Amino acid sequence: MPRKRSPDRNDHDDTVDDERADSKIDINNAPDPATATPAQAKKYLNRSVERVVSMLNELQETAVPMSLVEIHRAIDMPKATAFRYLWTLQKHRYVERDADGLYVLGLGFVGMQSRDLDVLKERARPWLERLRDEVGETANLGVLDGDAVRYVEVAESQRPVRMVSAPGSRDPIYCTALGKAIAAQLPESRVRELLEHVELKPRTAKTITTVDQFLADLASVRKRGYAVDDGENEDDGRCVAVAILGTRLPAALSVSAPASRLTLRDVSKVAKSLSAMAERLQPSGRG
Repeated sequence: MPRKRSPDRNDHDDTVDDERADSKIDINNAPDPATATPAQAKKYLNRSVERVVSMLNELQETAVPMSLVEIHRAIDMPKATAFRYLWTLQKHRYVERDADGLYVLGLGFVGMQSRDLDVLKERARPWLERLRDEVGETANLGVLDGDAVRYVEVAESQRPVRMVSAPGSRDPIYCTALGKAIAAQLPESRVRELLEHVELKPRTAKTITTVDQFLADLASVRKRGYAVDDGENEDDGRCVAVAILGTRLPAALSVSAPASRLTLRDVSKVAKSLSAMAERLQPSGRG
């Protein structure tokens, strides 16, 4: 009697099927996936990959986080299989699970969202230049890149003595205003996960060097609406940053300057200007 195939078999079985099919695949004469007939698609299609893509499409198209039940029903996949796929995607940061157990697309896609990043850079550039001219200091756009913050657009101050980071350079999240502003928008579990891969080395006498201190600082960031690096990354530097909300990219804007020019009394005023700019750069903003 033929053995009945389980609808919830593991991925090893799909691998076996792929190996058996390899001898029938003509790699050099494969059809274009966009125009392949159903018969051709059946021959070349990888079921596991297609199911993962369907799952990611559901997460991308919805405006709110989804539960496991909603996902497995939406793509007609057994619940246990859906959870196993989600668990694997979460391990590689392509999916995140919040405190309520709901799923959203994760930070692993940041590097792939090149078009989103290009659009954000294009929109941000004139505003960064405007802010630089207004305050006379360097203005930056940064995004979360793995466990660090990457500077993707910089409007450099025209002053002879200035604080500046080159576009493409990276700094730790725990000692930068950009990193703090972005981290303050993430679930605590995600922040702890990021810091597991980082040695909290003191860069100055003021650098935060413990996870608990960093989490406490993030609570202050959320309360006041902006982040401050007060000589934590550079002894004579000060930086103020505000997160850009409503985008798929974990991003923030900042102003950086020598501490002698950007005094603590100036911080709230600069933060107000940054907040106004960040609102304009939101998807529904007027910028």
